[in-house]
Amino acid sequence: MGIAALTAVVLSACATPGNPGAPAPEPVAEPVATSATDPSDPSDSSDPPLPPTPTPSALPAAEGAVLGQGTVLQAGDALPQFCLGAVAESYPPQCSGPEILGWDWGLAEQEETASGVTWGTYAVTGTWDGVMFTPTAAPIPLSLYDAMPFEDPLAGRQGTTSRQELDRLQQEIVDQNLAGVLEVWVEQGLVNVRVVYDDGSLQQRMDDDYGTDAVVVRSALHPVT
Repeated sequence: MGIAALTAVVLSACATPGNPGAPAPEPVAEPVATSATDPSDPSDSSDPPLPPTPTPSALPAAEGAVLGQGTVLQAGDALPQFCLGAVAESYPPQCSGPEILGWDWGLAEQEETASGVTWGTYAVTGTWDGVMFTPTAAPIPLSLYDAMPFEDPLAGRQGTTSRQELDRLQQEIVDQNLAGVLEVWVEQGLVNVRVVYDDGSLQQRMDDDYGTDAVVVRSALHPVT
């Protein structure tokens, strides 16, 4: 008997120990286990899949000129980004935001460059089409900018919702992964939602969903008056 035939006989004899009429156990490698990150298994709740990244087109456009303050960052030949939210304190810094169309570093002062990244902090006036920001004036370094106070949408008002309910609403809004949301926090008895720009539609949605004394929406881009 050849080696191959002898091996087959030995494997066959070992595969069904005990009751010869019982079915052979399935090989360990055959079952396909659903991992914690497999979104196709609805019963697996240990690590739910990440929500889809919101599309920029979901953001409202501004009718006139707007002003924003933040970090402008450009990596290599990519379009610069207007970081209106958090910035990682690395060198070079790391952040993300709406892309800027028509940016000219020749008009910007106090910029820095390291590891192929150029950045600076500026107050910039421009237009916002819901996707991209386009400057209409030379940027002003924030170190030289005499910022005018923006109107407080609360006007000193304090909310009356309980802190426990506010914490729940804050997490619910974060979980929605709404387009354009920069940060969400609790202050003055309300959930504060800072976004790239709101024409009033997001505030209306929050009022409809949670009442008029629970959530306030704050725009990072402000109309120029």
